[in-house]
Amino acid sequence: MNMEAPPFKIITTDNRGLTPEELAEQCADKILYISDEATEEVKDQARAYRKNLVSMLTHFMKRSVRNDRVTVYNAIIEAGYPELAEYIRRL
Repeated sequence: MNMEAPPFKIITTDNRGLTPEELAEQCADKILYISDEATEEVKDQARAYRKNLVSMLTHFMKRSVRNDRVTVYNAIIEAGYPELAEYIRRL
């Protein structure tokens, strides 16, 4: 069995962090690698699986962001800064 290394990627942004979609793509790249030596049928199946995987990962990453915002919002409210908490909620 010939195991080839997956390609190396560098992703940069300008004045922002990575989006859930970008992170999901990176995560899918780590979970699934499609070999150039695979048959077209296997590649097609892997591409379909990857598309579903990216969609699912994006969904849960977005939920994670929303849940973290709720946690931060509540902590700021408890600290006595309701105006700041409202700014965080609106992000």
